[in-house]
Amino acid sequence: MSLYTRREFSKLALAALPAAGLCSALSPLRAAEVPAKAAGKPNSKVKGVQIGLNVPYSFSNPTMSGDEVIKNCVALGLSAVELRTQPVEAFLGSPVPAAVAARGAAVDPVQAKANADKLEKWRLGVSLEQVKAFRKTFDDAGVKIEIVKVDGIFKMSDGVLDYVFNLAKALGARALSTEISKDEADHARVGKFADKHRCWIGYHGHATTDEEHYVKATTSAKFNGINLDIGHYVAGGHGSPVEFLKKHHARVTHVHIKDRKSKANGAATLPFGQGDTPIKEVLRLIRDNQWNIQATLEIEYKTPEGSTRLAEIAKTVQYCRDALA
Repeated sequence: MSLYTRREFSKLALAALPAAGLCSALSPLRAAEVPAKAAGKPNSKVKGVQIGLNVPYSFSNPTMSGDEVIKNCVALGLSAVELRTQPVEAFLGSPVPAAVAARGAAVDPVQAKANADKLEKWRLGVSLEQVKAFRKTFDDAGVKIEIVKVDGIFKMSDGVLDYVFNLAKALGARALSTEISKDEADHARVGKFADKHRCWIGYHGHATTDEEHYVKATTSAKFNGINLDIGHYVAGGHGSPVEFLKKHHARVTHVHIKDRKSKANGAATLPFGQGDTPIKEVLRLIRDNQWNIQATLEIEYKTPEGSTRLAEIAKTVQYCRDALA
């Protein structure tokens, strides 16, 4: 399991740096191709399937800088990421710290509100010229920012929503992602901005998110999409993610790849190959149909004794490469 759960990770970031969302004005759902491989640059596009990583979440470090993310991705041979906004806005000079000091520390609602107000004012006035320099460090290293993860997007003002979509274009991302809402009005409102900017947003679900919920979230806007988490889908007992993708692939921005046991078998999150999630089948389905869907690794299982987080991520990357060979 990650040192931070997803909720804790988001809470840490939101306490001080309520993350923004990004995407791009590229053609809908068209994955960015990895350029011709240069010496020393990573390439994790295998048989047409772009293997990526949710960062810095999978590294269990919400304060990790863009340079640190790049260093780890290059070491792992990864050429694409789903990047959270914290490293970007830290680089741009956000007036709010990237995370609270202690893991799991209670968030002071008064301070959180003050941080949010300060950050909104900054976002509405910051120049996006510096984003070119941030993006260049990734491009030069051969790591494509395809998707940007947003926390707290449904609470953002209209002005900030425009800001994050424009930020996305500057970063070259083709989609943003965020947690799915229980309120369809949230999807409709954010979807208007997705349509305005012609940029996809993939709504991410958990074990409680069934097919109907995913599909309903896409109905209110042309650019509302799905970030299908195949491990959570299996753990929730909703059937096969393979069948889901066959029906809804045109709306899927990317899939989160993790291995979980089925609901009937306890729903545990395990190292790749030990759970009930059809990872190989999903990867091969994307390969065989050449769908532009990033296979985004998300590492949440407990690091075995004697191993390291980076060593475990390397194993998952190799598992996926072998499945696609």
